[in-house]
Amino acid sequence: MTQLVPMSIKGLMLDPVSNSPIVVLKDEEEKFFLPIWVGIFEANAIALQLENVTTPRPMTHDLLRNMISELDARVTRVVINDLRDSTFFAQIRLITGDKTLELDARPSDAIALALRTEAPIFVAQTVLDQAQTITPDGDDSDDKVKKLFEQLDSEDLGKYKM
Repeated sequence: MTQLVPMSIKGLMLDPVSNSPIVVLKDEEEKFFLPIWVGIFEANAIALQLENVTTPRPMTHDLLRNMISELDARVTRVVINDLRDSTFFAQIRLITGDKTLELDARPSDAIALALRTEAPIFVAQTVLDQAQTITPDGDDSDDKVKKLFEQLDSEDLGKYKM
């Protein structure tokens, strides 16, 4: 069985090169930083929840949370469980009655839902091991990337602007 590392969101930022949003996950000891490049809409969904902004009508992840609740189910965890060809994969674990479901998801959607349902976020140790050499453009400049994430402070990861 794969070891799972509990993670939380360090923040959101824009990639200075591509202007793509990045959600940065960290473990409790800040030993691991995992940058995941996400789409603009997904970053916005995460940012809205991080900043406790309520919208006049439910956004997609709010709707999904409401549906899960109405169906007497609950999200027990999300796991970033795979990394293939520089693409991360995730699973959402739902429990309804005596049934446990594992649903495939994009990491950004899983994280947005985890925030809304207060479910823990985990990353498989094998993914963290693989991600040590992953950068968005495929080069091996992970020392520069790692330093960038380690040097980020709360101002760098402040309000995410769309």
